[in-house]
Amino acid sequence: MRPIDFEIERTIRAPIEDVFARLIDIDGHNAWMAGTGSMLKQTRQTSPGPPAVGTTFVDETSQGTMPGDIVELEAPHTIVFHWWEKSRSGKLKFEGWPSYRLQSSGEGETLVRHRGTLVSYGVWRWGTPIWRLFAVKERTITVDALKASFEQEPSTPG
Repeated sequence: MRPIDFEIERTIRAPIEDVFARLIDIDGHNAWMAGTGSMLKQTRQTSPGPPAVGTTFVDETSQGTMPGDIVELEAPHTIVFHWWEKSRSGKLKFEGWPSYRLQSSGEGETLVRHRGTLVSYGVWRWGTPIWRLFAVKERTITVDALKASFEQEPSTPG
């Protein structure tokens, strides 16, 4: 089976630096993802220091605990996360690479291109069509929650 690969685009009414800062703040994901219907219950950075390539994190999800790390980072344009899930015997079941490519797209707006890549292994490969539906739904919830997090902020008087 081939990897699941898809892209979601949204324009967010916020400067690129602000959108990038929100994405790179792993612990901050808890604030804007809460109550969105996502499988994510909580996330936390597990390595010290500011986020960089190699920074690790753990996602607590409705499916269990999934470790991950940052594998690509170019402020304020690109961030690629990597996560994986293993079976109880230690065999890899899934790997995912959610990535965000940001581009300024007008006065105070950012075009977000979110690419989701998911690979399933072993017997889990047979569920690829179902995993694709699940992955697209989950990643759409995430990108829409990111966008909504900026729309809900009070505007500051100019």
